[in-house]
Amino acid sequence: MARVRNSIGPIVGYHGCDRSVAEKVLRNKSDLRSSNNAFDWLGPGTYFWVDSPERGYEWAVSQSKRKNTKIKSPAVVGAFIHPGLCLNLTDYGVMEEIKSAYNILRAFSESAGTPLPENKVQDEGIFLQRHLDCAVIKTVHALREEGQELAYDTVYGVFEEGKELFDGSGFREKTHVQMAVRNLDCIIGYFRVPGYA
Repeated sequence: MARVRNSIGPIVGYHGCDRSVAEKVLRNKSDLRSSNNAFDWLGPGTYFWVDSPERGYEWAVSQSKRKNTKIKSPAVVGAFIHPGLCLNLTDYGVMEEIKSAYNILRAFSESAGTPLPENKVQDEGIFLQRHLDCAVIKTVHALREEGQELAYDTVYGVFEEGKELFDGSGFREKTHVQMAVRNLDCIIGYFRVPGYA
């Protein structure tokens, strides 16, 4: 089934970054930068936490404590996002496209004699570096381009993370929803987040 544009409504997203970056973006002097790490679970794009300035800020604070970080003064930029044509990983209907991309990636790896990327760095049973998932999402995008199908503007998904919220719980302390924006035209506008900028 073909995916429908604007199948999910406008999103309010939050991007953790350095205060200097936030100020440039809020003054229309710069755009947020796209992430293209091999472990980015939603593939390449500008990442936003959906409806959670707290999680965006927590991430920026954790990054500021790392060696050689670009984040010295943690901040959050808010954005209004219209998802456009969205690879919505909460939509059961996209799973066949994801499985098909995985099978093609696996077959290509086997024929080339190279190992498939692997998801790594487990914490509380959750993979935090999602090399395989990223490669599969990139394959989805490549197959759409090869088939001359419309490109996905955004990718949206739920990330289970952290310890059990309570004994026997299916909820996790840091579970969140993220969106990777591939097409910056989907960002309607940025806004200052009181208390986080």
